[in-house]
Amino acid sequence: MKIGNNPDIASTLSQAAAARQQAKAAAPAPAAEAASQSASRAAAGVPVTLSATARGVEAGRSTADFDAGKVKAVKTAIDNGTFKVDAEAVADKLLANAYETLSRSRG
Repeated sequence: MKIGNNPDIASTLSQAAAARQQAKAAAPAPAAEAASQSASRAAAGVPVTLSATARGVEAGRSTADFDAGKVKAVKTAIDNGTFKVDAEAVADKLLANAYETLSRSRG
């Protein structure tokens, strides 16, 4: 007997695959069902409260998170092939951010 040449297993597998496809078609998708339940809860006016951390993050954000002019200039430079990355500046900023993060976590 050769491995993988059993006709009974092949027919059983194909029948199982067909049954799974029929079950998927008949039952609503879990994500769609969850989305509809979530929408109905939102419409019902379920109260939502934010933690102090979440409120602090939201309060610390500025209204302008980025400079659209600078983004456009960088995009143009990339498209033109003239954008240069200053590796030293990137490394300095990465280290400064890591230091700030570690300082906050220590106290």
